Amino acid sequence: MSRTLAAVLGGLAGALALVGIVAFLIYFCLCQDRSVTRSSETASSDPSLQVGRHVGIELSVREARRFDMEELHMATKSFDKKNMIGIGKFGEVYKGLLNDGMLVAIKKRSGAPTQEFVDEVRFLASIQHRNLVSLLGYCQDYSLQFLIYEYVPNGSVSSHLYGSNQGSGEKLEFKHRLSIALGAAKGLSHLHSLSPRLVHKDFKTSNVLVDENFIPKVADAGLRNILGRSDAVGPSSQIAVDDIFLAPEVREFRTFSEKSDVYSFGVFLLELMSGREAAESPSPESDQTLVEWLQNGQDYSKISDVIIDRRLGSSFTVEGMKEFVQLIMRCIESSSERRLVMRIVVAELDRILEKEMSLTTVMGEGMPSVTLGSQLFRSTK
Repeated sequence: MSRTLAAVLGGLAGALALVGIVAFLIYFCLCQDRSVTRSSETASSDPSLQVGRHVGIELSVREARRFDMEELHMATKSFDKKNMIGIGKFGEVYKGLLNDGMLVAIKKRSGAPTQEFVDEVRFLASIQHRNLVSLLGYCQDYSLQFLIYEYVPNGSVSSHLYGSNQGSGEKLEFKHRLSIALGAAKGLSHLHSLSPRLVHKDFKTSNVLVDENFIPKVADAGLRNILGRSDAVGPSSQIAVDDIFLAPEVREFRTFSEKSDVYSFGVFLLELMSGREAAESPSPESDQTLVEWLQNGQDYSKISDVIIDRRLGSSFTVEGMKEFVQLIMRCIESSSERRLVMRIVVAELDRILEKEMSLTTVMGEGMPSVTLGSQLFRSTK
């Protein structure tokens, strides 16, 4: 009897010990989960926090930060006109300095607070890529809406090609332009690779910004989704310039797609090559735009003599420029079905840049065995 009682008591003790261990493990796991949750919530309040890196790929969690109106007033000195750096489709753009020392670009417009605005901002702020301008957050206050972006200090590519910053000649060699094109293509291709895919809808040279190292960043991705149909066209002073980037199906049917982005990108490449606005005419005698002139299948000798930017000098090879022109023409096909997709454009630009880098690099005192741009221009006079 005593042995049976001892066995029963021993079994109960073992069961109680097992229950205790299981309870402890459950408690420990719950505590860990709460700790991770609190950590995540704390991290999400900092829009620039990176939670990890692996083989050069940034793994980041970024949520749209809700800025206070008071903070935006302090950052811009009450939206002093001295801090206004432009006017875009969304509205006035101000340079601001946050309390933590971060420079930002603040876009301001009139608009009633809506949940749709917040939802769209949250989605766009979650998109991260080295070649995309990051949307940090938003603010809604009575009849005003604000978008807060990272500040890209070196201006737009258009300003360096034909605007106020075009004096930076050392950054305008063909290889530099190819590098800028490749980075912008990667940013646009990333948008197209998302699920669901995101179409930029407003890609143009002025929306490709460069930082202090001339790393390109595509701006205003998805902004048309926030603006809505009523704001689909910008200020009247920009309409003629911007429309040149719109694909035929967009101008006629307002049908945006990844292929319409590719068309816009082709016009961007044309401006990179020519150093001029694509809406201009190739010559005073022509009534065509540069895009129309190139679409008409011009002979390459005419292209080189008429619209290749003379500031490129001898910084390119004939082979590299020919392949670049061919790529442009495949992007600005009138038929969307015949246009390339962005991942192919990225691959082509990468190939052209790699070849151009190797062919125009002179080892020691040897001469390159390719025809340079200077020789090309001499042969066409």
